[in-house]
Amino acid sequence: MKLLAFETATEACSVALWIDGEVRERFELAPRRHAELSLPWAEALLAEAGVARRQLDVIAVGRGPGAFTGVRLAIALAQGIALALDRPVVAVSTLAALAQPGTAPRVLAAIDARMGEVYAGAFERVDGALRPLGAETVAAPDAVALPDGVDWTGVGTGFGAVDGALATRLRDRLASIDAAALPHAADVARLAVQAHARGESVSADRLEPAYLRNHVALTLAEQQALRASKR
Repeated sequence: MKLLAFETATEACSVALWIDGEVRERFELAPRRHAELSLPWAEALLAEAGVARRQLDVIAVGRGPGAFTGVRLAIALAQGIALALDRPVVAVSTLAALAQPGTAPRVLAAIDARMGEVYAGAFERVDGALRPLGAETVAAPDAVALPDGVDWTGVGTGFGAVDGALATRLRDRLASIDAAALPHAADVARLAVQAHARGESVSADRLEPAYLRNHVALTLAEQQALRASKR
């Protein structure tokens, strides 16, 4: 199977190409350059592998949560390519992609959501496959719930957000914390292959982002009120 994956929900931009188990990826910390880099990287990966667009079987995308503009861009790229090629799409949780690397049995993935909040999702590895434990949330660090169990690992920029509040509160229950970890399109691709095998692909017109916030942007008045409440 040949699958092209995009992940642009954070300050990291990445594109990956899965070809029958082999993964090639372009990854860079590139704030505000996602739109500039994503398609050229995709074309370069295809060219390097000698694969034409029409040979792709599936398009995959990190659906968020994350930065609104980044999530929206990835969804638009995946939809556009999938519609042009008449191919199915697999939407992968950006938090799941963040939790995918490694072998830790339980992972709490957290991304800095700004405005004093984090996006968080808990996952368990069962027979090598990542399984979500409950719904993903956006909340203040002191409101993030960690399910029962031991051998938890924390990954993601959410552990450094709000002066490291989440890391401080959960440190006694986490075996390790990597607050610099960012999601990769290569892991989106790996999870998408599994999801596609389970029959979880959808048509491009059914692809939906996961923003989690009801308001993806605050008005000026709301921003001023939020700042005043923290004084």
